[in-house]
Amino acid sequence: MTLEMRSAVVSLEVTAHESLKDPCTELWFIEPPGFTALPLGALLAEPDTPEADRLHATAAPLLASAPNEMSRQQFIALLAAGQRMLGALREHGTVHCSIGLHRDDIGGSAEPLLSLFTITWQDTATAPRAATAARAVTGPGGHRRVEYLEQSCGPVTISESVRRPETDSPLPHHPLLQIHAHLPHPDCKRLAVLTVSTVTVARREEYRAVLRGIVETVRFEDPLGAAS
Repeated sequence: MTLEMRSAVVSLEVTAHESLKDPCTELWFIEPPGFTALPLGALLAEPDTPEADRLHATAAPLLASAPNEMSRQQFIALLAAGQRMLGALREHGTVHCSIGLHRDDIGGSAEPLLSLFTITWQDTATAPRAATAARAVTGPGGHRRVEYLEQSCGPVTISESVRRPETDSPLPHHPLLQIHAHLPHPDCKRLAVLTVSTVTVARREEYRAVLRGIVETVRFEDPLGAAS
């Protein structure tokens, strides 16, 4: 996983996303190789809107290629379940979500390593940014392995938590590792939380390095505008 990423740094090509010039953008960052952003606007589009029409047009070939009606219904059920999950994330302030697939260069597993990267905004009490960053990891979230950093975007705290599904939950009973980066906004009233989640707990150091690398690229001001 990490060997592949390190070697890619030498010839890394950065692709500018269309949101880079969106006037409503409040946070800029570079996403490393292996992550695919989910189009939240399209997946959670309201019925009878152009976005919903585009989603239906995209899904139509997949449904048509299904071998039978049962397969089509299973695909629809999986899509609906994914929409419910993304909808719940957005209700809690999530504005970006990506799925990560990486090869396990260390363990040698044939199965790709799966992760989820999200960016969520949280309102905070007005306070100095350093105090907000420190306070973010002292709550009841079970934060461990806390690290304080000073980055170009300001003060950052990185922490980890491990969650387990409830006993009666239909989810697989695997521990979920979540690595969080807490970045107070310059207005001192908000907090951007960048999180990488994975059930591959044994690769915590590698995923922590991935998140730290993303944090190093975060800016609260348009980097292209600043450069010009």
